[in-house]
Amino acid sequence: MPTSHADVVTEHASRYLQQLCKHWAHKFPVEFDPNHGTIDLSLGRTVLD
Repeated sequence: MPTSHADVVTEHASRYLQQLCKHWAHKFPVEFDPNHGTIDLSLGRTVLD
């Protein structure tokens, strides 16, 4: 299975993580809290920390 890794530094990481998870929750199973999120996309799992 292909994998990818990226680090992005931002002052509002928690806010962006939660917005992204809420957006994808309309189509895919999502679990998140202010510091961690997982999105089970059709191509595989996305982990946000």
